Amino acid sequence: MITLTLKDQPPVPLEAEALSPDLVAGLTIEEVRALPVRLGKRRRRVDDFFAVEGEPGDELEIRGDASKVKWIGRDMTRGRITIRGNAGMHLGAYMKGGAIDVSGNAADWTGAEMSGGRIHIGGNAGGQVGAAYRGSRSGMTDGTILIEGTAGLEVGMRMKRGLIAVGGVVRDFAGLQMKGGTIVLRSGAEIRTGAWMVRGTIVTLKPITLLPTFSYASTYNPTFLRLYARHLATFGFTIPFEDCDGAYLRYTGDAAIPGKGEILVWEPRSQREGCE
Repeated sequence: MITLTLKDQPPVPLEAEALSPDLVAGLTIEEVRALPVRLGKRRRRVDDFFAVEGEPGDELEIRGDASKVKWIGRDMTRGRITIRGNAGMHLGAYMKGGAIDVSGNAADWTGAEMSGGRIHIGGNAGGQVGAAYRGSRSGMTDGTILIEGTAGLEVGMRMKRGLIAVGGVVRDFAGLQMKGGTIVLRSGAEIRTGAWMVRGTIVTLKPITLLPTFSYASTYNPTFLRLYARHLATFGFTIPFEDCDGAYLRYTGDAAIPGKGEILVWEPRSQREGCE
């Protein structure tokens, strides 16, 4: 494993696409230190900003506050990146495989347009998690993004497949123009959730303000949520699915499109009839 310890905060955001298991695997430690990064318009070396130690391989550990370090894990297909601190914008963008774990917070565009792999954020995340870049038709098309804390605007915008689970409150426009996949909101969201939603599923464990273009359809416990619950439980995320605990109110929309998406709102048993 290669360990990269940040020496000092860069004065402006540092573009570090080279910090990916695909690029460092097979290199010598000196070659890793010489990999290019960009500070503004200037081309620099990795070891200008990081103390690089360890044995080359497909595992990286980044130590320090990397909140100004952008594009970590871009386009990675394998291996693991562990960040003991914060991460900057575009973490895991275009990711195809492997795993990224962040103990702190992450900035905007985490997992943007990813097509595989897993990202786990221990703190909060910015906006556009798993989203499509401006002008692009689709956001994430596969993979899993787990966020223990809160998240910003437009989570899952135009996502097509995959899973995003957020422990804290999510800001406006979660699932904007969503085309497929699943978003799980353990603490609910602010406003305009599912706006212009075409397909896909948004699950919220807290009541949210729904757009008037979503209509009540039924109350039930979807079978597929049992599978998601087992998968998420391995990461410490729990979602209810037993009939005796409650049920989900299913709303369909967005009728403004018209869309065939669904928003499932958990209703605990305490607000429903007793379980026989």
